Amino acid sequence: MDGAAPVTTAVRWPGRAAGLALACHPGPVVAVTALACALAAGVVLSPGRFALVGAAVLAGQLSVGWCNDAYDAGRDARAGRRGKPVADGVVSVRAVWGAAAVAGVLCVPLSLACGLLAGAVHLVAVAAAWLYNLRLKATVLSWLPYAVGFAALPSLVALAAPGAPWPRWWTVAAGALLGVAAHLGDTLPDIEADRAAGIRGLPHRLGARGTRLLLPVPLLGATAVLVLGPPGPVGAGALAVLGLAGAVALVGPVLGRWWRKAALAGAVAVAAADLALLLVSGAALT
Repeated sequence: MDGAAPVTTAVRWPGRAAGLALACHPGPVVAVTALACALAAGVVLSPGRFALVGAAVLAGQLSVGWCNDAYDAGRDARAGRRGKPVADGVVSVRAVWGAAAVAGVLCVPLSLACGLLAGAVHLVAVAAAWLYNLRLKATVLSWLPYAVGFAALPSLVALAAPGAPWPRWWTVAAGALLGVAAHLGDTLPDIEADRAAGIRGLPHRLGARGTRLLLPVPLLGATAVLVLGPPGPVGAGALAVLGLAGAVALVGPVLGRWWRKAALAGAVAVAAADLALLLVSGAALT
């Protein structure tokens, strides 16, 4: 871990339990798990297999979130960041590392129960996310685990279907591009604070202005791949989604000058439109 562990204050167990829950980064955990379940709803999965996919993704995301907070606890404490349960001393670093380990161990059988190929793909994505937390977050390759993780979601769902069919290439490519966009949008509001803490990922090297200019590229790319990738004529509805995604992708970074989360909100909106486009197209994953 980066630096000495913060000292845990005297907090009763309900407070420690709440702190442990908050330390997992519940927003991204819920969002990614919900995305996987929405994709799974678009293919033919038995109720049991559907539940396994959701449980595997949930366990993986919990392990990644707890790993992130435990590893960054020292840096967060020195930077005086509030709202971080480990850095605030609400829950101990040891407890969060333990939770990350338990979730990571549970993720292995849950993933493999979805199918050997499906499980292997998902475990590679979880390993990439851990590598991001422990090393790649501060390098020019900080975008790579996000690309791998988001590309793995449609792959996991497709390979978990009966017969383990390979996912369509455009769903994997769109997932990877959305992952890059998620990294840029999520990092953008905190670039200066992160740089002061010594983090030098790709967005931090580009700076706030460079990241704003780059963000629309993967967002538009993901939508374009989903619209133009499938065989057959492109419908008017798909073209309308592409135009709307372009407008949102461009406006979000501009509004970011006044609203810190505007770029991320725009990225989420485009991702939601892309998900709707994918689900409307039926069993496009396979």
